[in-house]
Amino acid sequence: MNAPTDIAMKTDDVLRVELEVFRREHRDLDEAISALGDRPTGDQLTLQRLKKRKLRLKDVIAQIEDRLTPDIIA
Repeated sequence: MNAPTDIAMKTDDVLRVELEVFRREHRDLDEAISALGDRPTGDQLTLQRLKKRKLRLKDVIAQIEDRLTPDIIA
C-alpha cells in the first residue's frame, strides 16, 4: 500500500483514482481472507496480516472519502 498519510497535497482527480484502486484492493483482500478462512489448514498468521492490511486500507479509504466529500452545513 503506497498511501502517504498526508493526502492534502494531492488533487481530487488523483484521490479519486487512488480511491478506486484502494477499494479494489480491499475487495481482493476480502476474497483472499474468505478463501484462506475456508481452508481447514489456513495459515492463521497470514490471515491475521491480511485482516490488518484490510483494516488499514479501510482507514485510508475513509480519509480519502472525507477529503472528497464537501462539508455542507444543512
